[in-house]
Amino acid sequence: MRTEYKMGKATRLAYGEALTELGKQNPDIVVLDADLSKSTMSNRFQAELPERFFNIGIAEANMVSMAAGFASSGKIPFASSFATFLMSKGFDQMRQSIAYPNLNVKLCGSHSGISIGEDGPSQMGIEDVALACALPGFTVVVPADEIAVHKLLPQIVEHKGPVYIRTSRPKSAIVYDEQTDIVLGKANILRDGSDLTIAAMGLMVLEALKAADELEALGISARVVDFHTVKPIDKEMIIRCARETKAILSVEEHLLNGGLGSILSLVVTENAPVKMGFIGLDDYAESGTPDEMLDRYGLRAVNIVNKAQQILS
Repeated sequence: MRTEYKMGKATRLAYGEALTELGKQNPDIVVLDADLSKSTMSNRFQAELPERFFNIGIAEANMVSMAAGFASSGKIPFASSFATFLMSKGFDQMRQSIAYPNLNVKLCGSHSGISIGEDGPSQMGIEDVALACALPGFTVVVPADEIAVHKLLPQIVEHKGPVYIRTSRPKSAIVYDEQTDIVLGKANILRDGSDLTIAAMGLMVLEALKAADELEALGISARVVDFHTVKPIDKEMIIRCARETKAILSVEEHLLNGGLGSILSLVVTENAPVKMGFIGLDDYAESGTPDEMLDRYGLRAVNIVNKAQQILS
């Protein structure tokens, strides 16, 4: 049975809206952007609370250092830019000024993955999750839809310590309902199954759910788990899925090295070894429409179905 999913807002837009509402409630929240607020959607905050918004210009490293300064003064800074600019240009400052002193800074990288489309590989954040996860003390969050953003962002504000949030350019289908509990650090089973677990994050959660429908028609029962919190990873969920389904397939719009699949495999290997498969990127992409990119680089439901059959064979 094929499930229909309603198209919702882009997670970057949901981020801007949720951040603005939280800013109205909490006067300690300040927002910084590196001249891309119209794209990261932090301009929503700027429009409502301009006295607590700072456009740093095209100077991501400086923006990260300034965010650390705000945090050391008791504020809760949210610094936003494209994922590749933020993590690549600001990494040293994150290491020295945020991770080492464990400061309460929140970083949001938008336009992640290859679904950014025509802007090309220089704009595509495909290493960002690996870089963020490499920093001690960092929490790393990749919401799948607008509902997840609105439920996770208040918890991120309350969480003491550095957080990296990954958002996407295209609109995201609604995969959650408002009644579902979405808890920082706890993965969510969106569809149960017994033959295989498909582990996904971000835009790939929808593709995993579509693949599960197609696998059901082939007589394969696939469980779909959204690992919206990549770090700290939900080890209990991974071990449970490994023991109950005996196979795990990860899918991510990110480089395979250092991404979700790498983190899952560390837990599986040490605690409950089972068959595993991995779908992701292994090189820089080209330029094209978002749909063309996902098709060309094998990040679609059909690719998940084929890989699942291969694992189970």
